[in-house]
Amino acid sequence: MKKNVVVLSGAGISAESGIKTFRDSGGLWEGYDVTEVATPEGFRRNPELVLEFYNMRRKQAMDAKPNAGHLALVELEKQYHVNIITQNVDNLHEKAGSSHVLHLHGELFKSRSTRRPSLIYDMNGWELKIGDTCELGAQLRPHIVWFGEAVPAMDEAIALVRKADVLIIVGTSMQVYPAAGLIDYAPQGIPVYVVDPNLPAVSGRPNLHLMAEPASTGLTKVVAKLMKN
Repeated sequence: MKKNVVVLSGAGISAESGIKTFRDSGGLWEGYDVTEVATPEGFRRNPELVLEFYNMRRKQAMDAKPNAGHLALVELEKQYHVNIITQNVDNLHEKAGSSHVLHLHGELFKSRSTRRPSLIYDMNGWELKIGDTCELGAQLRPHIVWFGEAVPAMDEAIALVRKADVLIIVGTSMQVYPAAGLIDYAPQGIPVYVVDPNLPAVSGRPNLHLMAEPASTGLTKVVAKLMKN
């Protein structure tokens, strides 16, 4: 029976594929104040600005290619059952070919109803405009978990981490909650690999392996080690 590897991925793995993160520039995301483009209040104030912002993110993500880190996790599926819990809203894990990806903070290439949040739609292109409506006639919004909103996938993520035989944390500052608290649900004593050029403050666990490297090189090494074992 295959062992369970759970991967918690953050913006660092996507950054290597050219997708910028808002934390790189002190709360400005590509020149925008995050409170204007990533909060429910910002959307109520200026829906056109928010839709345009995510249109640009979507257009950028359409051209982005998975890097060696994404591809290493696909390779790992040959010997392990791999579940990826990602804080990223792009689809690079899916583009690479990973089979089980849970998006904590929503998905860039989906939209949802502003009247009934359970109405979620796949997007074919990159553009979402004022006047694009759901089947109830309500305006569509990006299917993104904005600051101040609940994270609906947390319970599922916790359940996955509790069953992990190995935990890999890659490309995340471990500062965004509730995602950063997921490590606390990992069984004590399992191997925990942390891969990031700027290692987050993770301590107090046995069997902790820290790698101050980018995802593309660090994950490749972790996967090679796990597959050798």
